[in-house]
Amino acid sequence: MNKTLEEDITLFASRFPLYEELRDKSFMITGVTGLLGSCMVRCLLALNERFQLHLRIIAVVRNLEKAQLMFGRPDNILAYYVCDFASTALFNPPSTDYLIHFASPTASKYFVEHPVETLQAGVNGTEKVLDFARKNPLCSLVYISSMEVYGSVLDDSKPLTEEEQGYLDPMSVRSSYPMAKRTAECFCRAFAEEYRIPVKVARLAQTFGAGVSKDDHRVFAQFSRNIMQGKNIVLYTTGEVKHCYCYTMDAMSGILYILLHGRDGEAYNVANEQTYISILDMAKFLCREFNPQIRPVVELNENMGYPPATKLRLSSRKIQALGWKPQYDLKTMFERLMQSMKEKDM
Repeated sequence: MNKTLEEDITLFASRFPLYEELRDKSFMITGVTGLLGSCMVRCLLALNERFQLHLRIIAVVRNLEKAQLMFGRPDNILAYYVCDFASTALFNPPSTDYLIHFASPTASKYFVEHPVETLQAGVNGTEKVLDFARKNPLCSLVYISSMEVYGSVLDDSKPLTEEEQGYLDPMSVRSSYPMAKRTAECFCRAFAEEYRIPVKVARLAQTFGAGVSKDDHRVFAQFSRNIMQGKNIVLYTTGEVKHCYCYTMDAMSGILYILLHGRDGEAYNVANEQTYISILDMAKFLCREFNPQIRPVVELNENMGYPPATKLRLSSRKIQALGWKPQYDLKTMFERLMQSMKEKDM
């Protein structure tokens, strides 16, 4: 864990207000070798150490060796359970109080090259988790979804609430990811209604921060590398797509607010409304704020697997009603990201 991420997690633990509600609880976290799953495990470990909460964490992993390199060998706080959600393997881990299901592919190129596996991991994996919750009652479960479930939305005259939807083309291979997320959300609602499973859905805006891999191919990472290297920012589209963003630590607190205070069977946007910006304007913003000697350059490439042009101005009113507020603005998000990318992993 690099120094910047360590600082973020220490700060998170010092100001997360709901820590006492976690005391003596057990957690199951899937997808722990990904950015967000690993951040959640680290945040819980930090809260446990700071406040002596006596937490127990079960990390669900596909690659045990990789997980142990990240978190160490199992002990009386952290245990591992191996499962590949894209396979037909059974999911029968120990019972738990809380479950957060992060496990999912995240790279656009992967969605295009492996649409079957993307659908299998997203849909079949979530069904396994929900069926586990049906057979092993727990206090709360959060399914980690994505703003991509909204599909193509072109009217951004008002913030997009959780009740609205745009168009998704089911015949597009790139739709394997958002269609899997939509189907998994439908499963969550169905299990909540039919079996009274205490499941909630967290629809994350594009989320990044300290800990993002130096070779990540998503635009925020590409742009950051260009800034750091003093190279013009290359856009492979016209940059008209507009999104809200969220810093990793804000996402962690938002997910825990939903876990503890959200309503069963409902979805919540996790986004910083103040970060709403187009890809092109983001490139201009980064050049202006961090390196005025470079500029954005458009080099169209239709084979990158990016989602279709859309304007996802997400409303965060529903999650803010739970008491959550984002702490990081866009400039600080990129400052922390680039500082992290400059460091060598410890």
